[in-house]
Amino acid sequence: MNPGARVEVRARFDQRWARGFELVEVVQDAGEDRYRIRRRSDGSVLPALFIDDDIREEKKKSSMWWV
Repeated sequence: MNPGARVEVRARFDQRWARGFELVEVVQDAGEDRYRIRRRSDGSVLPALFIDDDIREEKKKSSMWWV
């Protein structure tokens, strides 16, 4: 993923995916990629760095309720 990509973030409380974020930058930390994320609603950059397992590309909303 590249900076500017829309992403979903796994909530640490209940492990659900939350929408409305974008990737700001990829940071090398101890030889591993970490991700800096911005909330799109207010432009705030989140203070924590996220690992690969906790972000994914934002899925397109389906018009079908069962998908």
